[in-house]
Amino acid sequence: MPNIPPPFSAAYAPDDADIAARLLPSVHLGPPQEARIDRTATRLIEAIRKRDDRLGGVEDMLREFALSTKEGLALMVLAEALLRVPDARTADQFIEDKLGEGDFIHHETKSTAFLVNASAWALGLSARVIQPGETPDGTIGRLVKRLGAPAVRTATRQAMRLMGNHFVLGETIAQALERARPRSGERQRYSFDMLGEGARTATDARRYFDAYASAILTIGKAAGSHPLPDRPGISVKLSALHPRFEAISRDGVMAELVPQLLDLAQRAKVHDLNFTVDAEEADRLELSLDVIAATLADPSLAGWDGFGLAIQAYQKRAGDVIDYVDALARAHDRKLMVRLVKGAYWDTEIKRAQERGLDGYPVFTRKAMTDLNYVACAQKLLSLRPRIFPQFATHNALSVATVLELAGANGGFEFQRLHGMGEALYEQLAKDHPDIAYRTYAPVGSHRDLLAYLVRRLLENGANSSFVAQASDYRVPVTALLQRPADAIVRPQHAAHPKIPLPGDLFAPERRNSRGVEFGARAALDRLLTEVKAETIDLKPIADATPDQANAAVAAARAGFAAWSRTPAATRAAALEQAAHLLENRAPHFIALLQREGGKTLDDALSELREATDFCRYYAAQGRKLFGNDVAMPGPTGESNALAMRGRGVFVAISPWNFPLAIFLGQVTAALMAGNSVVAKPAEQTPRIAVEAVRLLHEAGIPASALHLVTGDGRIGAALAAHPDIGGIVFTGSTEVARSINRALAAKDGPIVPLIAETGGINTMISDATALPEQVADDVVTSAFRSAGQRCSALRLLFVQEDVADRMIEMIAGAARELKIGDPSDVATHIGPVIDVEAKQRLDAHIARMKREARLHFAGTAPEGCFVAPHIFELGDAGQLTEEVFGPILHVVRYRAENLERVLQAIERTGYGLTLGIHSRIDDTIEAIVDRVQIGNIYVNRNMIGAVVGVQPFGGNGLSGTGPKAGGPHYLARFATEQTVTINTAAAGGNAALLAGDE
Repeated sequence: MPNIPPPFSAAYAPDDADIAARLLPSVHLGPPQEARIDRTATRLIEAIRKRDDRLGGVEDMLREFALSTKEGLALMVLAEALLRVPDARTADQFIEDKLGEGDFIHHETKSTAFLVNASAWALGLSARVIQPGETPDGTIGRLVKRLGAPAVRTATRQAMRLMGNHFVLGETIAQALERARPRSGERQRYSFDMLGEGARTATDARRYFDAYASAILTIGKAAGSHPLPDRPGISVKLSALHPRFEAISRDGVMAELVPQLLDLAQRAKVHDLNFTVDAEEADRLELSLDVIAATLADPSLAGWDGFGLAIQAYQKRAGDVIDYVDALARAHDRKLMVRLVKGAYWDTEIKRAQERGLDGYPVFTRKAMTDLNYVACAQKLLSLRPRIFPQFATHNALSVATVLELAGANGGFEFQRLHGMGEALYEQLAKDHPDIAYRTYAPVGSHRDLLAYLVRRLLENGANSSFVAQASDYRVPVTALLQRPADAIVRPQHAAHPKIPLPGDLFAPERRNSRGVEFGARAALDRLLTEVKAETIDLKPIADATPDQANAAVAAARAGFAAWSRTPAATRAAALEQAAHLLENRAPHFIALLQREGGKTLDDALSELREATDFCRYYAAQGRKLFGNDVAMPGPTGESNALAMRGRGVFVAISPWNFPLAIFLGQVTAALMAGNSVVAKPAEQTPRIAVEAVRLLHEAGIPASALHLVTGDGRIGAALAAHPDIGGIVFTGSTEVARSINRALAAKDGPIVPLIAETGGINTMISDATALPEQVADDVVTSAFRSAGQRCSALRLLFVQEDVADRMIEMIAGAARELKIGDPSDVATHIGPVIDVEAKQRLDAHIARMKREARLHFAGTAPEGCFVAPHIFELGDAGQLTEEVFGPILHVVRYRAENLERVLQAIERTGYGLTLGIHSRIDDTIEAIVDRVQIGNIYVNRNMIGAVVGVQPFGGNGLSGTGPKAGGPHYLARFATEQTVTINTAAAGGNAALLAGDE
């Protein structure tokens, strides 16, 4: 039996300094070697700068339209979206919007390259007839007279296609093979990459599989008779072969994807091709290696040296991955091919780690550390020859020169470059070292599929810090490009970027970011699951309070108000911060409680726990500023004026069942921080969570006299609202209940007290033809169906431009079909139960009505119990949806591009104003919508749920609430009264300070 290594495991986000301390001593070479590296790299850089390519490449485009300029950014956005826009009106608006952002009219073309000149000419021609500030209709009217709208549209599209043709080897594999056919005696190695986003639906995954299979056959027939490694290859993206390629869906992925990958590998083996599994995001690394290991273990692949994978040097685990791959090769007695790349998703990895509240980053934050690790990984790979065949993918002359020096004369490796890039460098390398092979990584696919790829390459190589951008800039001296990464780092403590805080320090110094768990890290996920499962949760029914008990709670809170309101703000804040600390330390307990009483999936429970923690810390930080010291006001000499904020008295907090921990604690901690005593009334469905939250606050230092809990149904809430001694109510729930509370407050004699209400809404999203369908599908599915649609912010009504509606709806429905519905304690579950039988009955009744009145696009299947499967209905008119439907039901309305104003009017007519999503690449359209609608939270080109405390303050207008926004800087003030104290300091004999002052 082969000695199969255990599943891959390595620290997900280790400390940069620790890695630097290990790597820095290992990469120094002797003076003769360093001198040879300098000579080789200098020669390659000079070749890049001397090249005069009449056609032009990415280096020419980046030199002409740098991404640090408005023209460069506009060009990037145009390239990303224009060719997928089917209708003329939207295309014209998009072109006008982007060309108006740059100065293409006065852009003086510096390059002699045809590609650059043609693009600049087309863009400049279009910009000359599209002047900034003109309305689309007016512009198009003049264009028709002067040049004709089709001519402008065609010119700009052609500029995009010119660029696209230079980056893509062919729109089909046959075209790519024809272009790749050697025109002379020299042989060229290619690896073909079938372009496309990851699969969102099973149909997408099948289409990608068929495309890979067909490409393997076509490439194999044209591959000739040379042995590996001198044979063509194909790159495969695992996320294209499975619609839920994610860590929580591991069991399904292993059962469904491994056979697919094995099938493709077996086909590649028949033709003895290089078959490379592409690298993806850090949270998919362990799952990718599981899939690769399971595939590689199949005996049918024995005797084939073409299987391989890509490894990203910017990932801190890259060295560990190399060790693991070598162990697999040893265990199965195979030779493997390993492509070493720098990495292409750096900005995404940084953002994800910050959003998820991780302890660190899975990637290096300094480019020099990535370059340093690249050298270290190259050393390791070269030492593993011939069992491992290294493939060094780089356009960096210094990296190429360093690898050449490290490799020696033994061969057994190759370089790789992207098609359309690095041509001058590798032409010079081929002249100087004709025995060194290099492979061209060649994208294949339609222009529509090219878009995301093209923009990623521009971003990756157009950043000011990238070698490609600097090598193209004659102002950068060659000596600067020869600086070794170790010399840029110098000491381990300089390994991390000084301006990129760790995720936990994102909001420092004001507060800590809440701590999360990376589900893509097996050890962290398994530990959390084990701890949650071990928790014992007492779910015995909690008796409802009686009206007498509710009245007694108000009386006790009133008695405790004076002492609590006089407690220093710093002490109150410290108690809230201690509560946050306790929440994080007891995360497994509260997650288990949220799952078992609230029906939350693991992901939702963790997110809610983090939100509750953020509320505690944010209101503590805000409270220190607002309530810590009186504010001195300006005024005449001889007088002091100070403004202070004080608590109002007894605040009643009535919270909902859909966020029974986060909203409950958000309301309570805000009222407490403002100096109020609190009577908290949780939802009748989730009292246990409230009991434990109150217990935790008491333990954290909130006196029992200041915080009281009253459980019960709506009748208890009504009794509290009507109590004459309360100083205010904070409420989250339905619009109907908010109205009844408002009426109860208005009917009372005595003080007029505030009602802070956040209610629901018919939340909408608008998606036009410039939006990326895959991104829309992701964001719609998340916004409409996550948490079983039981979020105040959840998407209820999607407006999609009719020109792209069929494809959009099909993709959304296909993605919804892949969601798993069931037991929320199962980590693979995406949708848990609705809150109770009553909620299910209401949703079932609405579904039945919609089946009669609307067109059904998708109806999921739900298990027995309080489950409601996702449904998608198309309405003839938005007016058919008259109320909020609090569940996983999406309504879709098509609209014509010229009727956007009618869409906005339909949104206004609902009377709600909580959340709105916009998917568009046209800035003018986005700005016009934002300016037009009165909606509390607007999300552009992302999902529309999960508002982050202190980042996206949450709350709506109209029927959706009173404001101010929870988790925002104006919230605490609404819980307080203001007191101005004016003292005549000159009353006792005059103004001594004024009289004593110097001139």
